[in-house]
Amino acid sequence: MKAIVNTVYGSPDVLQLMEVEKPSPKDDEVLIKIHETTVNRTDCGFRNPEYLIVRLISGLFKPKKQILGSELAGEIEAIGGNVKSFKKGDKVFGLNTFNFGTHAEYLCMSENKSITIMPNNMSYNEAAAVCDGMFLAYANIKKIDFKNTPKILVNGASGSIGSASVQLAKYLGAEITAVCNTKNLDLMRLLGADHVIDYSKEDFTKNGKVYDVVLDVVGKSSFFACKKILKPKGLYFSSELGYLSQNIFLALLTPLFGGKKVLFPIPKDRKKDILFFKELIEAGKYKAVIDRTYRLEEIIEATKYVETGQKTGNVVITLG
Repeated sequence: MKAIVNTVYGSPDVLQLMEVEKPSPKDDEVLIKIHETTVNRTDCGFRNPEYLIVRLISGLFKPKKQILGSELAGEIEAIGGNVKSFKKGDKVFGLNTFNFGTHAEYLCMSENKSITIMPNNMSYNEAAAVCDGMFLAYANIKKIDFKNTPKILVNGASGSIGSASVQLAKYLGAEITAVCNTKNLDLMRLLGADHVIDYSKEDFTKNGKVYDVVLDVVGKSSFFACKKILKPKGLYFSSELGYLSQNIFLALLTPLFGGKKVLFPIPKDRKKDILFFKELIEAGKYKAVIDRTYRLEEIIEATKYVETGQKTGNVVITLG
């Protein structure tokens, strides 16, 4: 089968299109023919690790997982002898976070992992482009109290995690302020944002507004920069470790003082979350946001585009 392989760490140019052995499912596994996948920040972060902790997970000197890709939409081609929840021909979508392997024509996964039947109102292209952003956004959002309509600012609202954060938080009852670039202001309103800020024209930390929660889903700000716009019991989340990995330490220290605090939940994909995402999608409460689609053979170009930091929503890879 065709797969994108990286045997060393480095720039997008280390990615190679190769022929590798097609996997066979174990008794509790399904074999998925992948129709669509994505390139996302997680892929980029593991292909060229910025933080030592990533190398400790992925391999100190070279990657243990040499086929990246965490999102998928495809079709069950074969099932193991003990599989009960899927059958051949089922259309599925989901995540294989940190195990990766979706940048290939086929993948084996346990039936109990984070996959389920595709939403009935989505194409393969759309279904591949929802789970990673939703899962990373939801790791933060489920830590927020929505009882009293919290005011939430989302910095980086037009990206994959950002567009998911806007939609999920709005569904759960928040008042949303979305920070993005000029071209995506209307998109943010369409996704449910109550207020929009164009970061090229206005510094959201200096306009005098205050919030219950700041979700910095691009890691371009900091707790110290955002502290003044948080209410007395306000929460700050970031998708990045921050300067000198400060967000980990702040998440340990700030809760001890009872005021404004940093939360840094460790995301873990779970089947029950994928099922929840499917319910939202089928109820018309969530839309896939797709910027560009590339062929598998164009994955270097796709990755370079993702690394510009200017994508809107998701970049999809089609395997035909």
